[in-house]
Amino acid sequence: MSERIQQALTAFEKSLDRRLLAALEVCARCGICAESCHVFAAEPDFRNAPAAKAEAVRRFYRRLHDPIGRLFPWWVGAKDLTEADLEELAEIAFGACTLCRRCTMNCPMGVDTALIMRATRAMLTAAGKAPEMLTQLADAAIAREENLEFFREFYIDQIRELERELQEQTGDPDARIPVEKAGAEILYVALSGAHTILPAAVLFHAVGADWTLSMFEAANYGYFLADLQRARAIARRIVDEARRLGVKEIILAECGHAYTVLRWEAPNWFEDFPFRVRSIIEAAAEWIQQGRLPLDPSANPEPVTYHDSCNLGRNGGLLEEPRIILRAVVQDFREMSPNRAENFCCGGGAGLVAVPEWYEKRMRAGRRKVEQIRQTGARIVAASCDNCRLQLGDLNDYYGLGIRVSGLIDLVVNAYLAARRMKATAPAAPVRVSVQELI
Repeated sequence: MSERIQQALTAFEKSLDRRLLAALEVCARCGICAESCHVFAAEPDFRNAPAAKAEAVRRFYRRLHDPIGRLFPWWVGAKDLTEADLEELAEIAFGACTLCRRCTMNCPMGVDTALIMRATRAMLTAAGKAPEMLTQLADAAIAREENLEFFREFYIDQIRELERELQEQTGDPDARIPVEKAGAEILYVALSGAHTILPAAVLFHAVGADWTLSMFEAANYGYFLADLQRARAIARRIVDEARRLGVKEIILAECGHAYTVLRWEAPNWFEDFPFRVRSIIEAAAEWIQQGRLPLDPSANPEPVTYHDSCNLGRNGGLLEEPRIILRAVVQDFREMSPNRAENFCCGGGAGLVAVPEWYEKRMRAGRRKVEQIRQTGARIVAASCDNCRLQLGDLNDYYGLGIRVSGLIDLVVNAYLAARRMKATAPAAPVRVSVQELI
């Protein structure tokens, strides 16, 4: 057995808990999962069915753990893991599955194929067979913390440039984007790029939030690699920063997997986790319901549909909050069919959108999403996840959809700024004077 195979199997054994054992053992081979998968829907080849992808893992699992598989491997389709198998598994786990869990929701046995694929990603990462781009991005995030002083001055200079835009948009010369503000109520963790900082800053300013901007980005490519050590190291940067600043809440930019990591996984990784974690989507929906944001939906007059992020929606439970927002900030909201927890994946999740060599694969995988969008007749597709926005933008170009892709918070900001302008230009109310006052 080669060293690479041994590393892969060691990592797989570490993942083999009761949840994974159940997923590997209870599949009835009924094939219902196939129709639930966006990859199979786009390319109806048996090899694209979730059960078939998982079966590639079950083959060597049975060789190791099934008594019949050890004695009579041909009887149960068991086989030893080989170098060629690692190549096949890399195509399956990283290239043909976005871990969206739609198949799990529709499986009568509840087989969690995404869990099997995550265990497969872990073994491939340990064996050095993970996509190089994902590995580099994960290591770069860790390096940022290790060399934070090198980045700090440049980063703060960029934020000061954004502050000037914030002041122009809000009409307030005192508007600020605070960084490393000790004692703030909220630590806002953005993604790389002004598009996730400035719109949120406008809303924080509008509601008078006591907030500060994180020095780190929300993305966690260690999670895509299923590398627990890297994923924890990347998450720890934010957790340590939140502790140091003494914040009460972490609010995350529009990012599906970042929400999964910090809302659901990180509290189990760290003993001291004394703060609430929310998405900016949850916060915006709450502010709208509280009446804290004046909004003019005529600022967004075109037909808008909404793409439910798999991590935020199906896996994270944020299904109604985006709709609270959209009904308040657009004039013509149209649902995709199916939607909410049954919505189809865009085809770019779980890191696929970051790997250039998989462009054609994810364009094909997004075909079912393209059909959904076309059926709505919408001109704008709103998304609450940056990976989804990138994938939807590529699908738009590839298939000639003629749409515009927007973040939810961008639409909120449009409606808010329009309401402010309307208020500023509204004529003053006439002064009513009684007859007695004129005498």
